[in-house]
Amino acid sequence: MQFSRREFMGVAIGAAAPGIFQATALAAPGSDQPGGKQTVLVVVQLSGGNDGLNTVIPFKDPAYLAARAVLKPDAAAVKKIKEDLAFHPSGTGFAKLLEQGQLAVLQGVGYPQPNRSHFESMDIWHKATAANSQPYGWLGRTVPRLGTAGTALQIGGDPAPLCLKGPTGPAPALKSLADYQLKVKENGDDPDKRQVIERLADSTKETESGSLRDLLRKSAQQSYKSAASLRRVNQKYDTPVAYPTQQLGQQLKLVAQLIDAEVSERIYFTALGGFDTHADQPLFHGNLLTELSESLAAFHADLKHHGHDKRVVVLTFSEFGRRVKENGSKGTDHGAAGPVFLSGGAVKGGVHGAHPSLTDLDDGDLKFHTDFRSIYATLLDDWLGVSSRELLGEQFPKLGLWS
Repeated sequence: MQFSRREFMGVAIGAAAPGIFQATALAAPGSDQPGGKQTVLVVVQLSGGNDGLNTVIPFKDPAYLAARAVLKPDAAAVKKIKEDLAFHPSGTGFAKLLEQGQLAVLQGVGYPQPNRSHFESMDIWHKATAANSQPYGWLGRTVPRLGTAGTALQIGGDPAPLCLKGPTGPAPALKSLADYQLKVKENGDDPDKRQVIERLADSTKETESGSLRDLLRKSAQQSYKSAASLRRVNQKYDTPVAYPTQQLGQQLKLVAQLIDAEVSERIYFTALGGFDTHADQPLFHGNLLTELSESLAAFHADLKHHGHDKRVVVLTFSEFGRRVKENGSKGTDHGAAGPVFLSGGAVKGGVHGAHPSLTDLDDGDLKFHTDFRSIYATLLDDWLGVSSRELLGEQFPKLGLWS
């Protein structure tokens, strides 16, 4: 069979590769080089503005009780963190992770001059700056420094998150392992082209080291290896953990499968929506916190079962918190500072930082005391192994987040 050089290149590098290997496979740097660690970062975005004050609750504070006369949960039902602080009654998974020492609760997180617009605030979190001149997300800027091809992946649907957008474009998205297939034409398989790729990938063929054909052969070999590995994962994934059947639980199960399959991805992103609770908050927020906390608890239990618990950290954030005082619709309106969660076998579990004052407010909002970019700096420098100063434009204070 004959086809053009351009078509050959497209088949060998692009179409032959599984969906998340769209670039030529490159060797990862040594562990002592920038980006050379084998750690994994999973980012869970809580879209809509999570009510942090009813997630991590100062349930004995008189100011809280006065501001949340309707929304305050039953004090007997909360999941105590310490004597005067507790998780929402639906935060059973959070409580389990905290008890296991796998959950860091980072209080009072925000940024200067907070923005209450969903879109603008989320952009600030995604870019790690309020500057309009920055076109790329903080993780998109990180990926090229990790030294491998295809090192970030969006789990779930559209739209592509800004935080993963980088100089080479947005990260690929994956909804299921069925998407991760070896295909050589858009609408199905082509046996003739597949035969060409198989010959290309044949490791017994001698090629001149450093030649174009040698480069293509190595790329095809890596793609075939990855596709074969993931086909086995798709057929059977051995885990005793029962994940929640909702979207987030299944997405995190997919991430666990990919991690166990040893694909090259170091960064995963997924999102859980519905946190814009202006009305009838108790039911909706409680259900969301159940899905979130139980999904995280299942994910970390699964990672531990497969021996990956020490190399995976999950960052859970939202674009802002909610206002201290409840509104007249049994809900809360857009606010500012809130808690961020970091979970995994390597984190220093417990509460980090004081809960913001409920009487010393900024126009009705909690004041932040920890800039979210300090969390990013800690993850970049200590977890992903790249320079936070170079990526964030300045050196933010790092936090003591590791056990």
